[in-house]
Amino acid sequence: MLTVDERTLIADRLRSAERDRAPIPPLIETSPGLGAADAYEIQLINIRRREAEIVGHKVGLSSAAMQQMMGVDEPDYGHLLADMRLSQSEPVDALRYCYPRVEIEVAYLLGDDLPGEGCTEADVLARTEAVAPSIELVDSRIVDWRISIADTIADNASAAGYVLGDARVAPSDVDLKGIDAVLTRNGEQVAAGRSDAVLGDPTRAVAWLARKVAAFGVRLRAGHVVLPGACTRAVDARPGDVFVGEFSGLGQVSLTFGGTR
Repeated sequence: MLTVDERTLIADRLRSAERDRAPIPPLIETSPGLGAADAYEIQLINIRRREAEIVGHKVGLSSAAMQQMMGVDEPDYGHLLADMRLSQSEPVDALRYCYPRVEIEVAYLLGDDLPGEGCTEADVLARTEAVAPSIELVDSRIVDWRISIADTIADNASAAGYVLGDARVAPSDVDLKGIDAVLTRNGEQVAAGRSDAVLGDPTRAVAWLARKVAAFGVRLRAGHVVLPGACTRAVDARPGDVFVGEFSGLGQVSLTFGGTR
């Protein structure tokens, strides 16, 4: 385990990298002993420093392929903050980020608090007010996305922003394991997948998250947004790009990037 001072120093470096848009080398190169437990504590240091309200959480590494690539056997998670909310009607400045990418996900909007330890998929379905189409903006403050599991956890699971589409659908009105999703960039299809790419069922990812954060004294609360993981691969975002996510049974969501190419 790292000391408090060592964790704080790493958190400082990540915070500066995000603020200055100046990515840093992989953390495990400078701190070879960095493990998941320390990385979550580093993540929390920077979350507490930001004045924005916590409005939800995201799950990462929720596909078997990504877990195998990273050498882990469970997902990771990060926080969603109020200043990460994006709008379908206002372009995002791509130059605010180091290496912006987008992913499409089925967002869960909680109507009631979820239980912590022992949370089940049935609990999630009973307490989810609606699901919605979403695009997540991910970014890495690590050079060239050369991340290990500890790097991405410390870096708030690469969270940078999210936008929700207009649709709100009750979980009982859609097959949450069978939602087809297509992502287009400037009118051209760049990725496609299905919601069961997320642990076989995105509801399973939300229940996992509720149990996982309980160990840190955190609960998933009514009104929170939960992004359970991507239906497709992440796609690079460039100034001028217009992304649209189309979801069967949920409709669409869009995100436009401004800035100069």
